[in-house]
Amino acid sequence: MELIVSEAECFETLIIRSCLLFPTIERMSESPNGRIATPILCWLRYALYVSTYLLLKPCPETVKSWLIRMGLQRMNVQSEFSVLSVLEPFCLANIAYLGGQEMVQVVKRDNETIKEHLSKLTFYYGTIDPWCPTEYYEDIKKDFPEGDIRLCEKKIAHAFILRSYQEMADMVADWLKDDLSKADIATSGSED
Repeated sequence: MELIVSEAECFETLIIRSCLLFPTIERMSESPNGRIATPILCWLRYALYVSTYLLLKPCPETVKSWLIRMGLQRMNVQSEFSVLSVLEPFCLANIAYLGGQEMVQVVKRDNETIKEHLSKLTFYYGTIDPWCPTEYYEDIKKDFPEGDIRLCEKKIAHAFILRSYQEMADMVADWLKDDLSKADIATSGSED
């Protein structure tokens, strides 16, 4: 007897858990940051293109490097990587385009997909997240009361990667311990 398994079914069995950290999966343009970013990224994007091209294209690499260092220092972020290409006009144009597309396209939460995979999803919403306010947390919690939907009480920022990456990594690792131990039991049991 031949067993035929689709590619989707194969991947479905391999996914143990998916953690959506500060998920921007709905109403991006309506969020506090979205109300500011949408007009800039969608309507003023071309003015941004021209001005960055005129200002940054002739700018020497040393000046761009200094600007980035000053910006990172002001945000109190240690730079462990080269981000000089961020100040290239074409890179900025692509960032603005991508941001504008997100504002326009990320509107309605995909409840069907969430319902289909709810048992494998963990949502983690922030209390100080201007991209995904607590109202979004309350709405999804109401729509999926049986889901693993958590609210951050530690005042971790949406851009946790800048300052709270270790804390988030430790937290997610703790969440996954039970899932991973169940996976180990399942794989060791199937080898017998």
